[in-house]
Amino acid sequence: MVATKKSEPRGRRRSFDVEEAVETAMRLFHARGYDAVGVAELGAELGIKPPSFYAAFGSKAGLFERALRRYAAGEANIFARALAEGGDVATVIGRTLALAAELYPGQGGTAGCLVLDGARNSADPEAQALADVAKREGRAAVRNFIATEAPDRADALADLVVVAMMGMSAAARDGADRERLERVAAMMDHAFRRELAGA
Repeated sequence: MVATKKSEPRGRRRSFDVEEAVETAMRLFHARGYDAVGVAELGAELGIKPPSFYAAFGSKAGLFERALRRYAAGEANIFARALAEGGDVATVIGRTLALAAELYPGQGGTAGCLVLDGARNSADPEAQALADVAKREGRAAVRNFIATEAPDRADALADLVVVAMMGMSAAARDGADRERLERVAAMMDHAFRRELAGA
């Protein structure tokens, strides 16, 4: 799902930077989850009143979608980072798991992965749907890469990687430190290589 670009309403120009606002919202959603961050708090953090908020983003879910897109397009996309460094499937997946162990413990309260956990157990079906789209896109990227070497087992191997990352993200949000996650990442790397070799 890709948000369409809306034309700016006529009248006074916005007095805030939309991209900075998306960055701020992304950090809030990442740190506390979608349901825990209200529109009033978002407006206060962004320095705008509700009319300006809704004119810019349409809804809280609209801002969440922008935040998810920004997150997935940046340094937080650890699979894209691992892939950019090159290597075969086993190397890139091992690097992805290692990066997850390094980054998921987080700093400043932003533990785990926004895409995997930002809308977990949300009461808002729109937020859940947006997060599900982002998850499917991420899984598809992993699956398609694995398929370059193991097309017949790409789905099962992608599930192994994604489920491992979901577990590591949830554990990090529950307080697991880097050392614990690195042990998990190493075991999952070993399991992935074994399964890949038998593909």
